Amino acid sequence: MPDLRRLRASRWWPGRRRRNPDATMSVLDHLLELRRRLAWALLAVAVGTVAGFVWYENAVFGAPTLGSLLLEPYCSLPSSARAGLGAGECRLLATGPFDQFVLRLKVAITAGVVLSSPGWLGQLWAFVTPGLRRHERRGAVLFVSSASVLFAGGAVIAYLVVAEALGFLLMVGNSVQTTALRGDEYYSLVLSLMVVFGVAFLTPLVVIMLNRVGVVSYRKLASWRRGMIFGAFLFAGVATPGGDPISMAVLGAALCVLLEAATQVCRLHDRRRARRDPGWEDLDDDQPSPLEKEVK
Repeated sequence: MPDLRRLRASRWWPGRRRRNPDATMSVLDHLLELRRRLAWALLAVAVGTVAGFVWYENAVFGAPTLGSLLLEPYCSLPSSARAGLGAGECRLLATGPFDQFVLRLKVAITAGVVLSSPGWLGQLWAFVTPGLRRHERRGAVLFVSSASVLFAGGAVIAYLVVAEALGFLLMVGNSVQTTALRGDEYYSLVLSLMVVFGVAFLTPLVVIMLNRVGVVSYRKLASWRRGMIFGAFLFAGVATPGGDPISMAVLGAALCVLLEAATQVCRLHDRRRARRDPGWEDLDDDQPSPLEKEVK
């Protein structure tokens, strides 16, 4: 049996916290902490991948299988837009002996990243928090929960947009030809779109975090509003894998709404901070404070 005392004394033990009164860390300590956080994040993704691999062809808790769930946007299209590969069945095309397994593994890995997002986001936040102040660490639970909700919300919106995007791509010239989609091509499009939407929906959370640590202010964000709108639609045009105007427009509009909401949250935060802080921290060391001016 392994020695539990040595295991608890190792750097990999999850409950271990080294005492560090002055909150300083060397470069080696930072690298070791990063390695430990990455290991636990990868472990969370691996557990989610196993769950996604099983869920691919097995119904879980009464929910449909993951494969049929992802295939639903394609099957919702008119039969004239789909190549008939079976008698009244909705199936994709596989051309190689390993296509089935590789496709299932790819879907399982993506599902593992989504399902384990609270775990690896928590590890990311745990790695960042030692460099923050005490009052900034209190938002750890709020950060992880908000990031998970935003990521999942973006993936859900992408799933709803897939049917409309495929309808445009497959029916734009269906009077001349019919597209027989390969499984890896279809699932790559769907999963890539879901990941792009999920990651893009984390942008307002990043903006709020930068505002909380004092990197950007509401005034800067308000002056950048036109540039952020242009950047949102530019990012949507570059990042969407399908290249269809529907997913681009939806992602760009959603980013604009989320960035504006984040800007208003930053506005409220700056107001509260202005009430608590009379502006002394922004002054130079040799510049008199407002209180000293009144005394003089």
